[in-house]
Amino acid sequence: MHTQNCEPEALKHAIKKSLDLINFDFGRKAKKIVIKPNMCYYYHPSTGEVTDPRFVSVLIDVFRENLDVSEILVVESDASAMKCKNAFNILGYDKMAAEKKVNLVNLTEEKYRIVNKTIGGHAFKFHIPMLFSEADLIVNVPKPKYMEGVKISCALKNFFGCNAYPNKLIYHKVLDKAIVAVNENIKTHLVVLDGLAVIGKYTKRLNLVMSSEDPVAADSAVSEMMGLSPRSVGAIVLAAERGIGVSSFSSVGEFHYFKEQFPSKGLKDDLRATVANVYLYLFSKH
Repeated sequence: MHTQNCEPEALKHAIKKSLDLINFDFGRKAKKIVIKPNMCYYYHPSTGEVTDPRFVSVLIDVFRENLDVSEILVVESDASAMKCKNAFNILGYDKMAAEKKVNLVNLTEEKYRIVNKTIGGHAFKFHIPMLFSEADLIVNVPKPKYMEGVKISCALKNFFGCNAYPNKLIYHKVLDKAIVAVNENIKTHLVVLDGLAVIGKYTKRLNLVMSSEDPVAADSAVSEMMGLSPRSVGAIVLAAERGIGVSSFSSVGEFHYFKEQFPSKGLKDDLRATVANVYLYLFSKH
């Protein structure tokens, strides 16, 4: 769904329309809603790297106007190079939460259960916060991005951040499997993608809003939009194999427009990035 601008009313119309296009059930029980945006680092939302708090703010309005809601939590966890308390402040989530009267939650400080999971011969240990089992509606609000090693970061990767264990670098050697393992333990009920600004070959104002009730299908659609085959993305293939969702999708709305407009990376761009990373690695050794 295309929004003409980022003004609250235009954005609200686009979000509601995207939910209507997937026949989202506004009559469902949704007393307690948990929203997980992407706050991977201290980037300004205009970079396309993190979920814009203005997007989450309007999404909250849509839920309150169309669902019987008692409590809304906006959640993130500490990471190896990012602390929630700093991200909430720097990205503007503190201000948004105060205006909308919702609670910001650092998952790393919440009660959790330890989950041991083996996928593809790799054993993982995760801290899964208890609050997810108490929620009526778990909403995944990712950003569409390229990511070295796993090709894309979108809905499935965003929920990797629901693991409350802060030192997430320990999973990165087998990140695609770790992503799928977390998604097996925390179910996405709804994906509402923030594509207002996206980053590909360059950052671009795209004004895309996309919804899905299947994170695997959502990631498949996004990978195609970004010029990649879903079959080449390990997390998508593995998640589909393990029944988290389906990799096939039926697009409605303006999918082909956004596919044409997305600032896709080509092979030359990937090669430049690889060379740059190797150079930085070698430089750091001296």
